[in-house]
Amino acid sequence: MNGTMAASSHRIMLGPLVAAIDQGTSSTRFLVFNSKTAELLSHHQVEIKQSFPKEGWVEEDPKEILQSVYECIERTCEKLTQLNIDISNIKAIGVTNQRETTLVWDKETGEPLYNAIVWLDLRTQSTVERLINKTPGRNKNHLKHKTGLPISTYFSAVKLRWLMDNVDKVHEAVVSHRAMFGTVDSWLIWCLTGGKSGGVHCTDVTNASRTMLFNIHTMDWDPELCKYFGIPMEILPRVRSSSEIYGLMKSGALSGIPISGCLGDQSAALVGQMCFKDGQAKNTYGTGCFLLRNTGAKPVMSDHGLLTTVAYKLGRDKPACYALEGSVAIAGAVVRWLQDNLGIIGSSEELEKLAASVGTSYGCYFVPAFSGLYAPYWEPSARGIICGLTQFTNKSHLAFAALEAVCFQTREILDAMNQDSGIPLTQLQVDGGMTSNRLLMQLQADILCIPVVKPSMPETTALGAAMAAGAAEGVSVWSLNPEDLSEVTSEKFEPQINPEESEFRYARWKKAVEKSMNWETTEPVCNGETSIFSSVPLGFYIMGSMLMLIGAKYISGHVPCDKSE
Repeated sequence: MNGTMAASSHRIMLGPLVAAIDQGTSSTRFLVFNSKTAELLSHHQVEIKQSFPKEGWVEEDPKEILQSVYECIERTCEKLTQLNIDISNIKAIGVTNQRETTLVWDKETGEPLYNAIVWLDLRTQSTVERLINKTPGRNKNHLKHKTGLPISTYFSAVKLRWLMDNVDKVHEAVVSHRAMFGTVDSWLIWCLTGGKSGGVHCTDVTNASRTMLFNIHTMDWDPELCKYFGIPMEILPRVRSSSEIYGLMKSGALSGIPISGCLGDQSAALVGQMCFKDGQAKNTYGTGCFLLRNTGAKPVMSDHGLLTTVAYKLGRDKPACYALEGSVAIAGAVVRWLQDNLGIIGSSEELEKLAASVGTSYGCYFVPAFSGLYAPYWEPSARGIICGLTQFTNKSHLAFAALEAVCFQTREILDAMNQDSGIPLTQLQVDGGMTSNRLLMQLQADILCIPVVKPSMPETTALGAAMAAGAAEGVSVWSLNPEDLSEVTSEKFEPQINPEESEFRYARWKKAVEKSMNWETTEPVCNGETSIFSSVPLGFYIMGSMLMLIGAKYISGHVPCDKSE
């Protein structure tokens, strides 16, 4: 009896709960938080299969994505019930998702018309080249003044264009006005709110800002951009704020609960880290790194290779906030490379131990430009190099150099952000899988010369979606006033080396980056051979030499010989 009373009183003390669907590239999760304390109460995770039909192609099954969401919701509700937590206390659901991933479905049948094309898919390279070729001066930044983005395979509009050009079912559905386009958030919200029976077709400003069809100044779809890509506006979802009631769950254990928050994953992490002030920034360490800096109510256009994106709009009548974003291609992936390709470690934990055993790279520098360099260089010709080797260098030094590489790449993006915004960052908030590596976090603080702050609860992406959902008008169980926000416990890593040493190591790293550039300089010609003229300096040299020879021959034929010698 006493146990039951204690459980029921505990249940009352919990107060309103808020849930989040976190649909990422490799997994789906459903998480439930206490809206008063931001405490994570329970969650469930399901892996998502990726398929690679051709080199550079990455796809996922939209039905599997949806099914994984239903499974995560049901399993989490079961776990809460086992913990004696009443699921009727869940007052709202937020959605956060992998950005740019593109889906098209039939609004009459509810069936996807093709697999989801994942954000890192490269099949649209020829579409991108065709589009850039038709811009004045072949400028990939031709649309940046409206979108904040370069024309790239990364963004949704080119993926949608590819689907319309190459998939008959998609083309037919567009022509017969049955097609619906969306990023993963739109697909999930439409299905969860009823699908073909009255489902809500919407997206939020953060996801819309990654399509290249959205004007980040007017905060709506742009007719000129849609015309540029040849995309009919009728297939696009309605753009809403990141925090408002979009619709109600129509089935399952949480039927009738409002879906009231929606943010792309990197924006959700910014909110979850409570970076609400102009100048605050967070870095997420995953396969790559994504660094976002809040720039306030005005978009800042980058002159240093960064993207301008919508950070969040937390309510219909609230102002939009913008962010500068820098992305590093290879962060956690370097650990995998050392493990799988070189075999010098058996696990990521082993990397930290190896690196810590020496505490220095002994002058060894590692630039992991395996697929070129991303921000701030955007240099596809670069390739990975390891330099500064001596006979004393061993695998422990290489492990240390690999961790330093992640930190140096982050420093380069931060430098670009400081130059674009004019205000140096005073501390960096961090999250993501690699932040469990304490040596990496200390190195990051040393190389940035500013404190690095890591929250004790690592699920900041899902937390951001839950905060947006709980704060929505009509739900209002989560206050976003700074004085009401739960103090999230965190660990702070302070710089421990002097700035001169940090600058010296960073300068050496920059030198190594220069050495990594221009490895892939020659283009193959039709017969598969490489033309000497495809390398411009070599071409000029050979042409110049030939002209000098011809000139010398011409002169020798017209100047009389001096017989005295």
